[in-house]
Amino acid sequence: MTLSGATVALLTVSAFLIPTPYAEMSPGPTYDTLGSYSTETGKPAKPVIAISGTDTFKHDGGGQLRMVTVEVSRADYRPNSVEVLSGWLSDDKIVVPRTVIYPEGQTAQEATQQNTAMFDDSEDQAITAALAAKGIKPTRTDAVVDSVTPGSPADGRLQPHDVIDAVDGHPLAKPDDVHTLIQKHKPGETVEFTVTRAGKQQQVSIVTAQSHDTGPARAIVGFLPGTQRVFPFDVKIQLDNVGGPSAGMMFALGIIDELSQQDITGGRKIAGTGTIDAAGNVGPIGGVQMKTIAAKRDGATVFLTPADNCADAAKNAPGGLTLVKVTTLQSALDALATLRAGGKPASCG
Repeated sequence: MTLSGATVALLTVSAFLIPTPYAEMSPGPTYDTLGSYSTETGKPAKPVIAISGTDTFKHDGGGQLRMVTVEVSRADYRPNSVEVLSGWLSDDKIVVPRTVIYPEGQTAQEATQQNTAMFDDSEDQAITAALAAKGIKPTRTDAVVDSVTPGSPADGRLQPHDVIDAVDGHPLAKPDDVHTLIQKHKPGETVEFTVTRAGKQQQVSIVTAQSHDTGPARAIVGFLPGTQRVFPFDVKIQLDNVGGPSAGMMFALGIIDELSQQDITGGRKIAGTGTIDAAGNVGPIGGVQMKTIAAKRDGATVFLTPADNCADAAKNAPGGLTLVKVTTLQSALDALATLRAGGKPASCG
């Protein structure tokens, strides 16, 4: 079969114009959890980890603990066939189905809120795991607002990070009491929240709406509750415009370093990734091949890698970057101790 010149031209143009159901991932910025950063030119830098109320230690050996990120394409970006092919052939870009980053039926705003909520939860888990490694336990656990559903009764009334002290005047014995107390209401009734926001307690009244899911009709407010552990001293992670849970392990290591007289980096530039839970278990993340590229680009020589990501990380790993396999926070600390002693910790591959 012979195609006319016009047909070939039409097919070529179509390849550039027809959008595809894919998204792109590429190496993002990295941040030294032991250092400071500024989001705006001219504004003073602030420490990524700020600890107050106890002794901390700053080390002068030049070591770093860099958390790594992945850049993702915008929610409204639809690469054409040529761009997808270019991404597949690229060493510093990954093309994935769009639903991997933006699930079907989820708006870009909802995806951002979900990533922010996961990041906030990761902070709490990292702080808890780090302080547990130092033998420090929480004094209590607060109920907090993780995220607010756009267009819900809570929208504009509650804010992320609000601490919920009481519902309808009833102090909370445990965080789960929030849901129990809300469910005592019928749709259309008012719930009275006592919240602490930016250090000040205030009352917030919210008229409930009716649920629209497949379950029985019930009163809803429209926010995702979470928990926040309170410790004998204050630990804050101050990093804006980053979402998701994958920096948890590196935050935990940064906190431990600042609370330790010994420099756990041994003066090395160390990068890494991995989720973490309160017990210190390290879990896998997405986009690890892009993260190793970002780590090498920003001067790291060691990359702490969740065990379940080792196989992917080892594919096309940048030269000069040692991939160290970790399964828990303690295994990461042990690996760093081995490096400081001149040994070789468990590696990927």
